[in-house]
Formats: sequence, structure tokens, C-alpha cells
Amino acid sequence: MGERKNEILQTAIELVADEGYASLTMRALARACGIKLGTLQFHFRTYEDMLRALVDYISQTYQRSFQALQDRDEPLDLKEIVAFVLDDEAGDALCGDRLWPQLWAMQQVEPLVSNLVEDLYAYYVEILEHALERAGSSAPHAEALAVLSLLEGSTIFLGSGRRWSSDAMAFRTAVMEFIDNRYGESWGV
Repeated sequence: MGERKNEILQTAIELVADEGYASLTMRALARACGIKLGTLQFHFRTYEDMLRALVDYISQTYQRSFQALQDRDEPLDLKEIVAFVLDDEAGDALCGDRLWPQLWAMQQVEPLVSNLVEDLYAYYVEILEHALERAGSSAPHAEALAVLSLLEGSTIFLGSGRRWSSDAMAFRTAVMEFIDNRYGESWGV
């Protein structure tokens, strides 16, 4: 994808994160980018084309980030995976702590967004399951779902501008201690 298209998609992400998913229209996006609607339609013919590209952009950004973490000889342990999700480095460029609540809402009305969210969750669940299997869990799928629910729900309560955002570091510490207490001692995580 071209650099200009990526800039437009980044602006779309910021628009959704700052003003809510209902604000994402072709006209609003063109205005936010400082271009004419016709110019935007040159890059993305329809709203669906733009939304499909936006979903692919978000998905690829997260997958590249996680792949960079996985590119090493040893498999990731549970604690490394939990830290990766909590720290959400890929989400920094994507306004992740503000974007994810909007994506959750948007997935109720946009099948493409629903597929993105579900595919990313499935990807993380699979990775968590493998780490839990290696750690000796008797119920890796259920525990992977529990851990991911805990981690992903944090953006609802702790994201930028949320009531408890100042507690984000304390939450991270508590989650890491929970992982140590639940899995670390008996499984060598």
C-alpha cells in the first residue's frame, strides 16, 4: 500500500479514536485529511473499500509487531505474551487504548470490523493456548480465554481519558503478579 494511503488510514484511525466510529464517513475523512472527496475516492473508491483497507492496516500492524516478538529461537512464555498485550506497542501508533473500545462497538454494525477483532483475538488465544500447554495447563483454551479477557478488558477501564487511566501501571503490576502466582512457581514461567 502506498505511503499516501497509509497516511489516510492513520487519519481514519485517529478520527475513530478521537470522535467515535460513527464519525468515520468519506466526507469527514476527506476533511480530516485536508483533501477533496474526489481525491479520497481516487485512493478508496467506496466507504467499504476504505473500511476494508483500514481493517487490513490495523491487522497487519498488530501481526507485524507480534511476529517481530516471535522471531527468535525459543518460544514465548506466558509472561512475555501477557506483557506484550498489556504494553500494546503496536497500539501506540494506532491509538490503541482509544481505538479498541471503538472497534468493539463498531464490530456490532460492521462485519469487516467484526472479522478483524475476532481474527486478532483468535490469533492471541492460539498463542496463549500454546504457552499454557507448554506450561502444563490442564485447560489451556479456557485459561487462554480468561487471560485474554482480562487483558483486553483493560482498555475499557484504563485507556487514555478513562476514569481509572492513572491506575494503568498498578494494573499491569497486579496482572504480572497474578501470572507469577498462578503459573510462575509451579510451571517455571
